[in-house]
Amino acid sequence: MSRWLLPLTGVLASVLVLAPVYGQEPAVLPTFRSAVSLVSVSAVVKDSRGKPVRNLTRGDFQIFENGSHREIVDFGYSDQGPVSFGVLVDQSGSMALSSNLDGAREVIKHLLAWFDPANDEVALFAFDQTLTEVQGFTNDASVITNALPRLEAYGTTALYDAIASTAARLETRPNKRRAVIVVTDGLDTASSKTVRDVSGLASAIDVPVYVVVVMSPINHPVHGGAPTQTDGELMTTRLANLAYWTGGDMLIASTPAETSLAARQLVVDLRHQYLLAFESSTRSGWHQVDVRTRKPDLQVRARSGYIAQPPSTGA
Repeated sequence: MSRWLLPLTGVLASVLVLAPVYGQEPAVLPTFRSAVSLVSVSAVVKDSRGKPVRNLTRGDFQIFENGSHREIVDFGYSDQGPVSFGVLVDQSGSMALSSNLDGAREVIKHLLAWFDPANDEVALFAFDQTLTEVQGFTNDASVITNALPRLEAYGTTALYDAIASTAARLETRPNKRRAVIVVTDGLDTASSKTVRDVSGLASAIDVPVYVVVVMSPINHPVHGGAPTQTDGELMTTRLANLAYWTGGDMLIASTPAETSLAARQLVVDLRHQYLLAFESSTRSGWHQVDVRTRKPDLQVRARSGYIAQPPSTGA
């Protein structure tokens, strides 16, 4: 769990359960049953060194909905398959400082180096006060690379609103693996939505949000810097909470080495996932979901909840 996370409380607070090793089950994707309404959950599991854990079984997992244990009715694991990336770049005025926009371009180039044109798709979005689709979904990474010089830093920052809008666009993509990857300096000056609003929306549709914060090394909190604060709270804390509640993560890119590592970690997370499903509640509204393992020393990241639809009354 990120060191910037504050204690998590409230309806969107997910639970990370640390969990030793290992079982055997075929590495196949689940085939979700259509007779009942199911809630699918993508889960990333890592060991204490941050390495993906590949061979857990259905019995190694537990799912709790609003504190009550739920049966896992479908289960699978895969380290292959297509991924839909929605890359969202901050082009507000603050990104002109410390060459942050140049740093954002480098993050995206490193990310595209891991792109699989035979399977993956990627779209490029940019935002200041409004969201712009720079390039729609494509299997050609070079199209995205060629679009990067068109990004310019200006305007105010509606970061949270842009994340929500991009996550909604990812919901319609056909791939089970999908994510919003935000590259930003972390400041938000104009959003109507809050961190909890955005994390709830993205979690409800099972679209994890990964935030890569570009910053000068002198502001890096691990290295004793002075990271930006908003209303007395570290900017990195808010972004880490947002990412965590959706099943994603927050990373910092302040050096070339960190930039390369962040891009690789993002792709590893998206390619090594467990897919679980349980029956949806018949009670409409928001339901908190906690995904755990029975094994200590493992880290689990997954969506923190879903919205159940009211049952159909039929004709």
